[in-house]
Amino acid sequence: MSTVEGPPEAPSPEPAEPVRPTPPTPEVRPAPKPRRRWTRWALGGVLLLLLGTVAATYAGLPDAGPLVKENPKTTALIEQRASEAREAGRKPRRKQQWVPLSAVSKPAVDAVLLSEDASFYLHDGVDTVELARAVGQAMEEGKLGRGASTLTQQLAKNLWLSTDRSLLRKAKELVLAHRLEEALTKQRILTLYLNVVEWGNGVYGIEAAAREHFGVSASQLSTAQGAVLAAMLPSPRKRSPSSGSRALWKHAHRVVDALKTYKRISAAQAEGAHAEVDRLLGRAPADDGGADEAEDDGP
Repeated sequence: MSTVEGPPEAPSPEPAEPVRPTPPTPEVRPAPKPRRRWTRWALGGVLLLLLGTVAATYAGLPDAGPLVKENPKTTALIEQRASEAREAGRKPRRKQQWVPLSAVSKPAVDAVLLSEDASFYLHDGVDTVELARAVGQAMEEGKLGRGASTLTQQLAKNLWLSTDRSLLRKAKELVLAHRLEEALTKQRILTLYLNVVEWGNGVYGIEAAAREHFGVSASQLSTAQGAVLAAMLPSPRKRSPSSGSRALWKHAHRVVDALKTYKRISAAQAEGAHAEVDRLLGRAPADDGGADEAEDDGP
């Protein structure tokens, strides 16, 4: 018996391949224009030149080593003031007498430290927090201010640099402050500062300042007198005790308050110092509108 075979089964169709999306045509960017290339090369050249200038400047900056044992015979600020006097047809004036730190009254030293650099013994020449704040303020205002300069930076500027406020001078100041801190002790830096800082027209150092403004030696300075000297900075030629400056009067009282806050003096001593500041400067000089609050004729 034969079997009848049916028609052969049709092969199963193979599954169709999924339709893949056509990849996007890559964007063809135009080649940079020759002008842009030259701009980049120019900027690169300027950067290299700047780096070379900074390196050369760094290598040519003064060495702080000799100051370990030697007192400077003059400073950049003293020479600048002498030049300014000669240009104005005046004879340069210079009163200065070197004294050791032990020959300066402790209240006067404390007043200067708290007024100019309360963290002097804590930093390595640069207060990075204050520096960052000053840089931010400078970027907002479009100019460099005096703020954030530690006592070490002020000494570096006083000894070797000019009083201009350029970025290059500020960079030199930071480098020199680091060199001072590496070469000298804190006590030596403070001694140098107190003996060279400007305290009036032709008056340099705290011994000359004490005799010029109060008729006493630096060792005899009272708390109030020390506060007044500290408050004269950074505008010592405008804020003399005889100038009637309201800014000087206000700052001197703030220094006395700081001495009490940091427990350098007692509450009773602070009360007496406030009264003496009023006797030295007059009680609440006439308001000058704070015109000299921001003035800075110092280094």
